[in-house]
Amino acid sequence: MSGHKTITILFSTVAFFLCSPGIARPAEQEPWFSQDSPLFERYGNGVQDLILKGLELVGINYRRGGTNPDSGLDCSGFVQLVFRDALGKLLPRTAGEQSKVGDVVDKNELKPGDLVFFNTMRRAFSHVGIYLGDNRFLHSPRSGGKIRVEDMGRGYWAKRYNGARRIVEQ
Repeated sequence: MSGHKTITILFSTVAFFLCSPGIARPAEQEPWFSQDSPLFERYGNGVQDLILKGLELVGINYRRGGTNPDSGLDCSGFVQLVFRDALGKLLPRTAGEQSKVGDVVDKNELKPGDLVFFNTMRRAFSHVGIYLGDNRFLHSPRSGGKIRVEDMGRGYWAKRYNGARRIVEQ
């Protein structure tokens, strides 16, 4: 498949998922990407595969301890599934264990595909998601929620950010 055709397909897929009702994004905000900026051109094939696999799961229900998209996924089950299916990489089961894999990344050096961690249960590294770029991440949030894209700069997430790890070489 040609590079131009791949980029077009990727844009279409991202636009579809980001415009879906299951994604938490205030209506008054501008989309975090535009058709004019080549969102995926700077990503390697592995990162493209990872992001596309993650976006395929947008709208899947959260389920505590969930590791199967048919019955629901928790945050670390979601990350584990995406890395396994997209890249063949086997990650540990919990967010805490995943926080020990790969290389530490400073917040100002985040790249798409990096794992981002948050303190959501009064303990460090209790929540994990996949960084998409432009301060956005993809995750399975909580009971009653669905896998979605959110802004790390928003108050709740900004206050709870713990750090990041790079698993995929860029």
